[in-house]
Amino acid sequence: MAVSIRLHRAGSNKKPFFRVVAADSRRATSGKILEVLGWYDPKKKTDDVSINLARLEYWQNVGARMSDTVRSLVRRFRAQQAPASQSTTNA
Repeated sequence: MAVSIRLHRAGSNKKPFFRVVAADSRRATSGKILEVLGWYDPKKKTDDVSINLARLEYWQNVGARMSDTVRSLVRRFRAQQAPASQSTTNA
């Protein structure tokens, strides 16, 4: 089974909300998913993103491929996490 890590759209009209999911790449974008890994809310000013990095790493280790959009969201999420972890180590 070819697994991809991609966005799954939720929410109502003109109020999009996305879930970061692991899904079979042969299914429709809005089709059945294997696991929810996080979420992304593009309507907020600060682009809220939350991703379970441990599960993301698991799926990558078993061969899942990230979409380009999810790859950029993961990069942004890790950048948000880095300043918080650096401030605790300097204290």
